[in-house]
Amino acid sequence: MTDKRVEDASPVLVVGASGTVGRHVGLQLAAAGVRARTLPPRALLDPGSLEAAAQGVGAVLLGWPHPTTEAATDAVGVLAREVGRVVLVSSAAVRDVPEHLEGEIEALVVRSGVRHTVLRAYGFAAALQWAEEIRAGGTVRGYGGTAELSPVDERDVAAVAVRALVEDGHDAARYVLTGPESPTQAEQVGIIGEAAGRPVTWEEIPREAARHRLSAAGRPRTAVDSTLDFVRARLAEPQPATTTVRDLTGHPARSFRIWATEHAALFR
Repeated sequence: MTDKRVEDASPVLVVGASGTVGRHVGLQLAAAGVRARTLPPRALLDPGSLEAAAQGVGAVLLGWPHPTTEAATDAVGVLAREVGRVVLVSSAAVRDVPEHLEGEIEALVVRSGVRHTVLRAYGFAAALQWAEEIRAGGTVRGYGGTAELSPVDERDVAAVAVRALVEDGHDAARYVLTGPESPTQAEQVGIIGEAAGRPVTWEEIPREAARHRLSAAGRPRTAVDSTLDFVRARLAEPQPATTTVRDLTGHPARSFRIWATEHAALFR
């Protein structure tokens, strides 16, 4: 961990990062006395608006929320010209599925030549995709129930992001962010059930059935296949939890049980 604060009064731009992570980054930057500007995801599709917003900005937190990389080259090019450093919120799936969309965005950032840091998160602890099934009947149907996905709390992702945005010493780093343990997907739904005070079970379905469900929800084919490939990789080779959050922020990563307890009302 570095304690050398960047001597720069310029604001930080938060663009495209998921709403929850971006919100926590904004709150933590404000607590640190750093000004922040925020832009909605659609701004990444408009180079003119993005360039205007980037004027005078010292660093940017970038997430790519769109289902394809269309327009990504232009957006990354604008940020590379206008901003001193980019902190990219990516996915740990890149390691196992190099063609994953986030992997393409990482490559664009690297080729741009801008100073950058990549945050490879092991699935935010936002298991809200299961909320409707849990509320409706308490059974979650999915593929890879025994896959250990090491979810990380959005607040911990934000804390590492803030460090990378305002400190020196993080250039070209690729930080793998996880929670403190590696519960399987089936264990995660069980933990949610305990927190919500209701029985919740995991029902395993074949990969092709899971593929159909994800596609029916409107996700692009390439994104669906990448997601399922990542789950299959974790079935074959569990990924141990990392200590990156603690090493960089000085506090231990929050557990999935903490996240589930704090969000229990959403599953009742």
